[in-house]
Amino acid sequence: MKIVFMGTPEFAVPSLTALFEAGHEIAAVFTQPDKPVGRKQILTPPAVKVEAQRLGLPVYQPETFKNRACEPLLRELAPELIVVVAYGKILPRHVLTLPVHGCINLHGSLLPKYRGAAPIQWSIINGEAQSGVTTMYLASGVDTGDMILSAATPIGEYETYGELHDRLAVLGAPLLVETVRRIEQGSAPRTPQDEAQASYAPMLDKTISRLDFSKPARQLSKLICGTNPWPVANTLYEGKLLKVYAALVGGPSTAAPGFAVQHADGICVACGDETSLLLTEVQLEGGKRMGAAQFLAGHPMKEPVLLGEG
Repeated sequence: MKIVFMGTPEFAVPSLTALFEAGHEIAAVFTQPDKPVGRKQILTPPAVKVEAQRLGLPVYQPETFKNRACEPLLRELAPELIVVVAYGKILPRHVLTLPVHGCINLHGSLLPKYRGAAPIQWSIINGEAQSGVTTMYLASGVDTGDMILSAATPIGEYETYGELHDRLAVLGAPLLVETVRRIEQGSAPRTPQDEAQASYAPMLDKTISRLDFSKPARQLSKLICGTNPWPVANTLYEGKLLKVYAALVGGPSTAAPGFAVQHADGICVACGDETSLLLTEVQLEGGKRMGAAQFLAGHPMKEPVLLGEG
């Protein structure tokens, strides 16, 4: 099938590669413009652009579709299907209706749950037992189109956003290939989403990252996992920002929430519901990321320390 592929980050790379290797004609790849990255603001191409160039595919990086400047190009490319994976742009109606088979999307959740920009993070933060990927037809709403196929996978108790992200990217690639195959054969299912079951997963920002130790340890553990590698859960340690990359749910605790003591395997913090949380990987403001036991070697706790005080 003749396809125009639209995607930007690492999540979309396995899907592009799989469609190419399945023998489909990738007429063009659309991705976001190169952006400055890091402290030195080095202009860096998106991961999809790098992969498309490796595969020898033509790449286009429009700033917008709203002015219809890309419409003549898309009509010239004449795709039978547009495939979108984490592109980061909303496609207007004149693009959605251009291909004969329409536009489809690979989404990182089991729709209709977790529509929106951060489905993987929120599924972890909310303590879901499983996540997955869903292929769907694009519609005018945000992830509201009819579903085609889905694949589920359990979420590990301490699986991070970064880890689940990578697994779902790999899980989604063959699902997308199968979806395209069924569309080509005319056998693709089309299941409307149940609005009563729908939920929204908005983009994360740093305001969600502060650890509130009055909450139960498992809830905090899930926040730590769901914000790793970004924006990273944190607290204050002696007035300095302490990022927390990993933690384990501990045993019972009768101490006041927020009080931390030194433990052989890390920093043990009292939490709400008389539970405790063992911080195992941290980074103090101005320092390096390290195991909490290593951190304690340089910052021993001879007495309980109240975390979160500025």
